[in-house]
Amino acid sequence: MKTYLLFIPLVLILSCDNSGKKPAKEGNPALYDNVTATHLPATGLQGLSMDAGVADLDADGDLDIVVANEFEPNILLLNDGSGRFRLASAELPRASHDSEDVGIADFDGDGDLDVVIVSEDDQTNELYLNEGGTTFSAAGDRLPVAGISNAVIVADLNGDRAPDILIGNNGQNNVLINDGEGHFTDETTGRLPQVEDVTQDLELGDADGDGDPDLIVGNEDRNRLMINDGSGIFTDESAARIPLREAPEETREADFGDVDGDGALDLFFANTAAFVEGALRQNRLLINDGAGHFSDESAERLPTDEDRSFEGDILDIDGDGDLDIITGNSNEPNFRGKSPYRVLLNDGQGRFRDGTDEVFPPGVEGSGFDAEFADFNGDGKPDLYLSGRGTPDLLLFRKGE
Repeated sequence: MKTYLLFIPLVLILSCDNSGKKPAKEGNPALYDNVTATHLPATGLQGLSMDAGVADLDADGDLDIVVANEFEPNILLLNDGSGRFRLASAELPRASHDSEDVGIADFDGDGDLDVVIVSEDDQTNELYLNEGGTTFSAAGDRLPVAGISNAVIVADLNGDRAPDILIGNNGQNNVLINDGEGHFTDETTGRLPQVEDVTQDLELGDADGDGDPDLIVGNEDRNRLMINDGSGIFTDESAARIPLREAPEETREADFGDVDGDGALDLFFANTAAFVEGALRQNRLLINDGAGHFSDESAERLPTDEDRSFEGDILDIDGDGDLDIITGNSNEPNFRGKSPYRVLLNDGQGRFRDGTDEVFPPGVEGSGFDAEFADFNGDGKPDLYLSGRGTPDLLLFRKGE
């Protein structure tokens, strides 16, 4: 809600304390309500949630959730249509792996949605084929690669209308090409550069504006931008296109979005300082010149931060038509305790300020590893599902106007 200019000086004088910060207003003026207690199951979610995938898995017209659960069986939450979820994890194979990241698509072409989940320490990637309704069968033997995997993304890379799979590893990343029936061939050689990284995230976006999706690779120490030739063959053009930090950079999440409204996709890196010695925590914002060459404008456009950000998404969280940023953070040693989820609000020109208290009610905290932005209750406004590693997952609904 915009404030008339006539009242701005009066509001600032009366509302500031000695710290210069606005005290919280009485009641809950935030844009979102925390409905976790009434809309998520009271039991069955107390795990190590690393990532969530959102889709209409039971084909009933509303959005369901799959949670990658580290070292415990993965979680399936089915929506009743009003944003209330019931635990249906028994419909998934009950294996326990070091699950890290989720991808959802109709891999076998039978008209319903399947699930791929990649795993890190035990190097066991999972493919769940939907048998109709909400029953899934294990088909991991169709995935011809194994690795120390932290990231997965699904897209039609070769233009045959079948969803393929990209996997990010500690080592060589992989490209798996789908035959249209859910059987995959390893076509890494010839489609990806042969490089050894510690990859934590993969995202696709048309960085150079030529109409095909390019690949940003979020790594521990050196991020990469790989340009698509139009047929799903990628070339590493990082040195020419994205500025490297002088200090080490430990990026956990990367995201594309046009934050300054010029029609070109910019880049946000959510950074941590957890495993790389000397890494800086400060997140980064890279601005696209329109042809896929990026400049680091973090200092001019982002607030200074000391969070360890394990999640970072570009989205219009306040519904004003420009793209904001949400970060999930885990600031305590050994990922213990709770840290704030933060919201950076865009001024419309790609400059951001901390607007967390305007968007979230008090208590939106956790060891934040993922945020999913979707309309769960069917009211036409996007809501939020927040995954916490060792802290409760949260569900927030966007308020009505």
